[in-house]
Amino acid sequence: MRRLIINADDFGLTSGVNRAIVEAHDRGVVSSATLMANGHAFEEAVSLAKHRPRLGVGCHVVLVDGTPVVEPRQVKSLLHPSADSHFHEGIGKFGGLALLGRFAPDEIEAEAVAQIRKIQSAGIVVTHLDSHKHTHIFPQVLQPLLRAAKACGIRAIRNPFERLQGSQLAASPSMWKRWIEVGVLRSFAKQFRELVQQAGIFTPDGTLAIVATGTLNEHLLRLMIDNLPEGTWELVCHPGYNDADLQAVRTRLRAAREEELRILTAPSTRDLLKANGVELTSFREAIAAK
Repeated sequence: MRRLIINADDFGLTSGVNRAIVEAHDRGVVSSATLMANGHAFEEAVSLAKHRPRLGVGCHVVLVDGTPVVEPRQVKSLLHPSADSHFHEGIGKFGGLALLGRFAPDEIEAEAVAQIRKIQSAGIVVTHLDSHKHTHIFPQVLQPLLRAAKACGIRAIRNPFERLQGSQLAASPSMWKRWIEVGVLRSFAKQFRELVQQAGIFTPDGTLAIVATGTLNEHLLRLMIDNLPEGTWELVCHPGYNDADLQAVRTRLRAAREEELRILTAPSTRDLLKANGVELTSFREAIAAK
């Protein structure tokens, strides 16, 4: 059996992103989304989610490019030294600091718990965790996030390690640089599996489309689905509208969000899944099926 969770990240980022995510769920193939507790359009996202019981909603834990939910003085190690209430900008600097052990694990756990609890307090049943810019790929971040998940009753987390075939790289040479960057972090994959298993947390067999973020098209999607192995996988996506609100947000994904929305709502995408015998599922359903 081949199962696929199609998860839209950045729920709550802007109103245009919210609108695109629910359209991709209502008219397309998005089965779950991860909500940013500190997003500009958080309340709107909560309202939209409550009217869509089939949309699984997780927590998109933000530890970079944002502001904390707890009082800044409680997470000093996570803040940029020149910005009293803001996290570091960019995954490169964050990753270097994580590997050097500069972040206090208790502070990571406290902020993650606060973000999860904020979503739960709004009346949303949080199905799983992932992280903005995939910061939980680093063991120094993963361990406190797993503790936060257990403290909040969360039973699933994204597996941030991607399965990528040479044919996909050949189809999009622009992905090579990102694949090399991500590939350097693959050394953490074994430790990720061990830590998640020890915590008793469910995680899919892997992800699709992380490297293709910003360049996803129909051809790449077809290669991914045509070659999907047995098991449960997650396709990561970022639908949105490139409007004035998005222009005011720090993100590299702008026009690409509208292209992803078009692909996710195209009838041909659902036909592709059906033709390959791929069952669309969510984290909530995947946990129930264990």
